[in-house]
Amino acid sequence: MIGKIAKFSSIVLLLVFVTGSLSVGVLGSLATGAGMDWYDGLVKPAGTPPNWLFGPVWSTLYLLIGVSGWLIARTKSQHKSRILLIFLTQLLLNLSWSFLFFGMNSTLAGLINILLLNLLVALYIFTSQKVVPLAGYLVIPYQLWILYAGYLNLALWYLN
Repeated sequence: MIGKIAKFSSIVLLLVFVTGSLSVGVLGSLATGAGMDWYDGLVKPAGTPPNWLFGPVWSTLYLLIGVSGWLIARTKSQHKSRILLIFLTQLLLNLSWSFLFFGMNSTLAGLINILLLNLLVALYIFTSQKVVPLAGYLVIPYQLWILYAGYLNLALWYLN
């Protein structure tokens, strides 16, 4: 009976982390949608993907981020609280980027934010891999995507 309760609790925790991560994307899309007219008027750099690509990519990344956080939350490591604080902080920075870049129409504020976000995600990967290697590996695609997004943001700031 205790094993079934523990398994159920773990599934609920997984749902909380995945839903929480996906919710960041949903909230961010509100700011993104509000700023699309502004964004569409910007001069775009080489390598800018089509707008339709962002939804599927971000949905996949938020799913991976949520699973990664869940893996850390399940560990008994003494570093769990610190790693989860980094996890939550990077999610907040991720969310704030949409409001800075699209909501405030500020390529500069977005650029500063995404630079900090890249550093924090790198720190999360580094610290989580020491405790649960898979947790770190799962967010490597996210790190690569936000490095790419950082390039786009820098180029948009420069070109506009």
